[in-house]
Amino acid sequence: MGVFSKIHRYREAGEDANVNNVERFGEPVRSLFTSSKVFTLHHRITITDENENPVYTSETKFPSLHDKTTVRDAQGNQVAFISRKFFTLHERHFVSMADGTEFQLSNEFFHLIKDITNIEGLGWQMRGNIIGLNFELYDTDDSIIAVISQKILSLHDKYCIDIYRPEHEQKIVAILITLQHMMHDREASSASFSSSSSNNG
Repeated sequence: MGVFSKIHRYREAGEDANVNNVERFGEPVRSLFTSSKVFTLHHRITITDENENPVYTSETKFPSLHDKTTVRDAQGNQVAFISRKFFTLHERHFVSMADGTEFQLSNEFFHLIKDITNIEGLGWQMRGNIIGLNFELYDTDDSIIAVISQKILSLHDKYCIDIYRPEHEQKIVAILITLQHMMHDREASSASFSSSSSNNG
């Protein structure tokens, strides 16, 4: 269904690129796929290529208020380090790339339909559709860099990344990992808010 859907654009490795992405942006240069076990103490994400070969991994220290996460390539080299600013009205994560590049992702809580995440330090912008679970990454010239799509109702928290600017692959991967953490933060916050509301009611 994911290949032909214009709302939900997730696809599995080996399937054709989503028709909506191809119509709007052309065939992606490269695609990556993630899978993470949600119910684990050590939050570990594996990112694979079209042939399901591991390309990157990320691991988050637990417990950690600052959500400290290290991203490594298949050879074990550090690619990026990600941390979260605690006690803030906005979701804000800091990313330090191994090449010295640094940037931040900031987003306001409780945008239900359309999210815009500013990537400060790069001048990029991620525009999301929470209902469709699709996120498009644009550069300073408003040109597409990548499309990120999440699988609905998956116990392994799966994502597909269609990359149109492969020279930015490691930054895209770091942004994807950060996005997954932001989504988890939002789900936890929503659950806490719902629990608090029901208790008060």
